[in-house]
Amino acid sequence: MLQSPGEPAPHARKYLVRDRIFGIGDDYWIEDEHGRHAFLVDGKALRLRETFELKDPERRVLITIRKKMLSLRDTMTIERDDRPLATIKRKRLSLLRNHYRVELVDGTELDVSGKILDREFAVEYEGELLADISRRWLTVRDTYAVSVVREDADPALLIAVAVCVIRLAERERGED
Repeated sequence: MLQSPGEPAPHARKYLVRDRIFGIGDDYWIEDEHGRHAFLVDGKALRLRETFELKDPERRVLITIRKKMLSLRDTMTIERDDRPLATIKRKRLSLLRNHYRVELVDGTELDVSGKILDREFAVEYEGELLADISRRWLTVRDTYAVSVVREDADPALLIAVAVCVIRLAERERGED
């Protein structure tokens, strides 16, 4: 049975992400639900265009996120090992304003929908919940949780997807 957004899955891995990631400028840790360092956000990259690196605890780059500079619609790309991994943009012809498509280089598509600016949304693959993004149960200000529901899902990729769609929604609303 699929979980509804905001409802924690019994086996979900939860990561706490600081809000406004592109405005921070310093390195900071994304922690898991037990308070352990899970991913490092490299703040040095934040100062160069709209780019940041997500690193593992040993400081190896796992994911690089970039805003595509020459594109008709706002688009962000996710790279792994300096190669494209995914492209994220608002879904065309969607009646929902907060609906985004993630196109992986292997042709797989993920759907992201919900209240993006409220940090209450889901990432799905063919109708199956992969990750739930929510602030609902958090008391930490300016933080949201990325709960990775599927055991075989890539947490670094799903955190990067969440960061990208939030940034695209903020830009669309004029929050720079």
